[in-house]
Amino acid sequence: MKRKNAKETSRPARRPTVREAVHQWMRDVGIDTVFGNPGSTELPMFRDFPADFRYVLGLQESVVVGMADGYAQATRNAALVNLHSAAGVGHAMGNIFTAFKNQTPLIVTAGQQARSILPFDPFLFAAQATDLPKPYVKWACEPARAEDVPLALARAYHLAMQPPCGPVFVSIPADDWDRTTDWVTPRTVTRSIAPDPVALRAVAKALQKAKRPAIVAGAGVDRDGAVDLLVGLAEQHRAAVYTAPMSARCGFPEQHALFGGFLPAMRERIVATLAPHDLVLVLGAPAFSYHVEGQGPHVPEGTTLWQIVDDPHTAAWTPGGNSVVASLDLAIAALVEGTTPVQRRAPPRRPAPRPEEAGQPMSVAYVLQALDQARGAQDVVVEEAPGSRGVMQQHLPMGGADSFYTMASGGLGFGMPAAVGVALGRQKHKLKGRTIALMGDGSSMYSIQALYAASQLNLPLTFVILNNRRYAALQDFAPVFGYAKGDKPAGTDLPHLDFVALAEGQGVPACRVERPENLAQSLEAALAARGPYLIELVVS
Repeated sequence: MKRKNAKETSRPARRPTVREAVHQWMRDVGIDTVFGNPGSTELPMFRDFPADFRYVLGLQESVVVGMADGYAQATRNAALVNLHSAAGVGHAMGNIFTAFKNQTPLIVTAGQQARSILPFDPFLFAAQATDLPKPYVKWACEPARAEDVPLALARAYHLAMQPPCGPVFVSIPADDWDRTTDWVTPRTVTRSIAPDPVALRAVAKALQKAKRPAIVAGAGVDRDGAVDLLVGLAEQHRAAVYTAPMSARCGFPEQHALFGGFLPAMRERIVATLAPHDLVLVLGAPAFSYHVEGQGPHVPEGTTLWQIVDDPHTAAWTPGGNSVVASLDLAIAALVEGTTPVQRRAPPRRPAPRPEEAGQPMSVAYVLQALDQARGAQDVVVEEAPGSRGVMQQHLPMGGADSFYTMASGGLGFGMPAAVGVALGRQKHKLKGRTIALMGDGSSMYSIQALYAASQLNLPLTFVILNNRRYAALQDFAPVFGYAKGDKPAGTDLPHLDFVALAEGQGVPACRVERPENLAQSLEAALAARGPYLIELVVS
């Protein structure tokens, strides 16, 4: 993620309080929004809250972090999250883990009890506060002195924004905010990793010589704003482009003639898919993410593997091939500049899915086909329907840059609040189009409180709930773990959920669609609403 350098603004000549210094530092780095669920130890932070700032309330801490994650991704700047001591951080850990896997820059602050009573294990304090969010934060700190809080936050910001981006954590005692300190001087820290020129020339040479190259695009391509660059590189080399397993962003437009499809998170199937290619170039993703145990090679025999990723840890554990650590925009731009178009036969085009026919009950493929026809060209999708993801990849193609968001962690509870954050971030930048939260019924219940925030903020956001009355991903995945065909794992049915009632109870208008003849008109209305709207689709 990139942003403009911080600019210093005017400061009074007197020494500020910690609160004043922090508020000014936030302005300097472009942070004017705080996501939180307030507790007693955070109240001193928000006394004299500036009129030019916005506090976004989430009704549970995991919702708070999910909203901040979506907002940070949409604005490409770190988001500030405020939680409550140990209990609040504990509630938030699932989505802190997701932010870590998403490589989203978040500054997570937590209120701590007053320093004077910490020796007595007071009520609602955090013992060993900095250990609680580890290992899923890049850095954790409880400043030794109150005067050090503004500098700790400045350091946290730069660490969050440096590749690989991710969440950081600062625990702040409640009595620190009124102490006197110094202003924080804005400074510029480089937030890009330039590729090693020798290694990149080797990648360019391999790409130029390949007969049947393939590119595997991961979330890092979109995070670094390099989707259009990748399109140019693929067209220059007539290379097939696949989406990396479990990718949380869209790295390549899925209706492009060179798009080859989605790699599954299974070793043998990845090898089989990539077998026709003599060179595989992985960009902005691990090579490769697996979901189940596999056997055999990680790439086809005789195939050369190169990987470019901004995370040295990912490069280190890659099981084979060669890796370059670099920001994707710089690396891909250099490859475009350093290679020339090659006359190769174009790879076969991915076959288009067959039109899905209406049925009763409606199939997921049928409703996603209808959603594709109803949505606008500038609409974006935030997805958390893992049981329907394969169908979505066939019938709801994404358009490329900033068109798609999901969780890289596999942990549920991200999608609904993240959609709120994405919609809020797009609104901040005055971007056109509507945000669509595509949710499974089970996933929705992890963070259903996000509906309240969407209502209060009156966001252009449509929640599409695929209600199949079960945890479909678990039931469909059960045979991999030895279940007989047709056997259901315990606790995977979800009867009697009423999403219309749940939405209306939090201020979001809603409708339920069970029959195909009502689908198109209902989707049109849901996507044309002025504020948030929920549509529940009953599917087979």
